[in-house]
Amino acid sequence: MITRLRSLTNRWTTFVPVLAAVLLVFTWGRKDLPAVVVALVTVVLAGAVLAAVHHAEVIAHRVGEPFGSLVLAVAVTIIEVALIVTLMADGGDKSSTLARDTVFAAVMITCNGIVGLVLIVASLRHGTAVFNPEGTGAALATVATLATLSLVLPTFTTSKPGPEFSGAQLTFAALSSLALYGLFVATQTVRHRDYFLPVSRQGEAITQDHHADAPSARTALISLGLLGLALIGVVGLAKGVSPTIESGVEAAGLHHAVVGVIIALLVLLPETIAALRSARRDRVQTSLNLALGSAMASIGLTIPAVALASIWLSGPLVLGLGSTHMVLLALTIVVSSLTVVPGRATPLQGGVHLVLFAAYLELAINP
Repeated sequence: MITRLRSLTNRWTTFVPVLAAVLLVFTWGRKDLPAVVVALVTVVLAGAVLAAVHHAEVIAHRVGEPFGSLVLAVAVTIIEVALIVTLMADGGDKSSTLARDTVFAAVMITCNGIVGLVLIVASLRHGTAVFNPEGTGAALATVATLATLSLVLPTFTTSKPGPEFSGAQLTFAALSSLALYGLFVATQTVRHRDYFLPVSRQGEAITQDHHADAPSARTALISLGLLGLALIGVVGLAKGVSPTIESGVEAAGLHHAVVGVIIALLVLLPETIAALRSARRDRVQTSLNLALGSAMASIGLTIPAVALASIWLSGPLVLGLGSTHMVLLALTIVVSSLTVVPGRATPLQGGVHLVLFAAYLELAINP
């Protein structure tokens, strides 16, 4: 009996994604869920997050870095983009800024929240956080360019009134985002793969971990399928509990943007946990690949998707940031550049990023 219970416990990462998908089928489209169902959805959502992290690590161990972190970042972002387009299709006055708010939240969560936690965890545990400045700097430059072209320029263009792109400008932004993201992926995985590998204390690239044998191809394929199922469950169930979150935010008298922040935090939980686990193992470069790769994929895939969706969606598409958020974005880029240059970081750098993230949350609550 004890053996059977242990076997069941060890296989929870297989059962939970399936359970999340089944629960999603029964709750999809329902806005007024009973409190008991909301509680169940929350528990399954947390389990699906942990299962997604487990399967992402199995895949990463099989394919190696930087492919492993790329799989999780792209998988989460594709499903997140599908969620954004679905919510925009529902219409409403608030849908016009949904893409902008979600993308900016993803940038601030990844570049400040996840990066700050990773640097603090790694530096406190190992003395200093060591990473490759060439690869991290290239990723940061791409994120900064994508964010500026897609989220800052619309505030200053004059072809259309308000912080919006014209049709031609939106097409250019979409094509530029795809081109830059595709170029970065090619650089990361083919041309200069060694720039994105974890580095040792002596600055040498670590090509593989020797703490365990790599899983078989069959195991990796099963984990890939379960990863997709778990991520669909995470994003779908997050949407299911969003009306409850929205009601709670309105009851508390908070700004509606807080809802987007909470949903983004839920969706990015798998990457956050995976990044922290890598930081504990002194694989800071893997953590930074996850964080910056997620920010890059969020912009590089979301903007083309909403540009295409805008053909049949009615209403304006507001992409331009306000002055407060532009200041936060500029400060994030400057601080991140100073963090990346040395290739080493202490708890101080991590604390600076977390303070910026806290400022973002504070201004979301009290704009």
